[in-house]
Amino acid sequence: MPSLLATGIILLLLAIPAWAILTQTTSNPSSTIQRLLRKPGILAANTPQVRDTSEVVALHVYPIKSCRGLALPRTKLCKSGLELDRRWMVVDAETHVFLTIRQIAEMTLITTALSEDGEWLVISVPSSSATASATAPATVKKEITIPAHPSPTWLENNTTLSSRIKIWDTVTDGYVYGAEVNSVLSAFLARDVALVYKGPAPRILQGNGAARVLGRTQSTNFPDVHPVLIASEASVGELNARLAAQGEEPVGIERFRANIVVRGGRPWAEDSWKLVRISSSSSSSSSSSSQESDMGSERKERKERKERKELMLDIVARCARCQVPNVHPDTAQKHRTQPWDTLMKYRRVDEGMKYKPCFGMLSAPRNEGEIRVGMKFEVLEETNQHRYIKGF
Repeated sequence: MPSLLATGIILLLLAIPAWAILTQTTSNPSSTIQRLLRKPGILAANTPQVRDTSEVVALHVYPIKSCRGLALPRTKLCKSGLELDRRWMVVDAETHVFLTIRQIAEMTLITTALSEDGEWLVISVPSSSATASATAPATVKKEITIPAHPSPTWLENNTTLSSRIKIWDTVTDGYVYGAEVNSVLSAFLARDVALVYKGPAPRILQGNGAARVLGRTQSTNFPDVHPVLIASEASVGELNARLAAQGEEPVGIERFRANIVVRGGRPWAEDSWKLVRISSSSSSSSSSSSQESDMGSERKERKERKERKELMLDIVARCARCQVPNVHPDTAQKHRTQPWDTLMKYRRVDEGMKYKPCFGMLSAPRNEGEIRVGMKFEVLEETNQHRYIKGF
């Protein structure tokens, strides 16, 4: 008993000087403790553990759904997707139901580009859907130039707002372009079609992106389901190795129409991603000078985080694939079996969509900001619970 009493007295005497130091250096001792915990080598409770690191190697934006896209060195990540991605869509002129490569493979021959100042979207339409072959892409007949960021006044004067634009099971709104644009597209696609620009009504995420699952209400433009598709070079490389072993030609990653392409390490590691972070590489030293004050360390940490411009994305689901990747983007020629058959042999990995193979991961950004090729890509959380929930 005396020894226990002596031990207690010693601990009390040791604690008093430490508490005195804290109270003299700050009016809020708990905040000082928190800053100390954030020092190198001391684990902070709210610091996520990086599970894997890679690099963004390509950014692809597809302004018109199912038409050819743009490879950009940088763009803006919005909560609705990459800026300009799937803002436009081709629909049947009468029913306003969306059309894609699934029904009209030749849509991939319609190319898009941005003017030098980024203010205009240039749509190049081939002379005829019959001119493309396995060796020669179709020739351009006409270019359509429209504002890349149309103002409300321009839309009012040049389009008609419709509230019955249908994409999958969802009816939303869109600005329908006039005959000057639609006649060129209709002539090439050999049917009456119309170009539409997403209207102001939010197209709320469903399925794995529904509020009850995601924890927030979020909207998008005209992608099939979710705002951003992420793919791995390592995984397409593994797929191509399997195709080569069968004597088949390799496929480019563009066939999968992903927005963000990362280098990747282990093929198919993306299956378990749950939360990822994209940021600029920080060249700052992670250690602090022993002479630097606690307040200085905190300011430095805040500054470094701001300079990194971290983008956070929730990985909501695997991307279950249709046969669009069988269509060669340069020629619109559809391979009878590949890569669909090969993927079906070993990529039916999602219990929620057993009859389709998976490639790439669907995501919903938590915040917005500039994204560039070369940025660091980090996996912060993983899960083995991904299960596709149907919802369009």
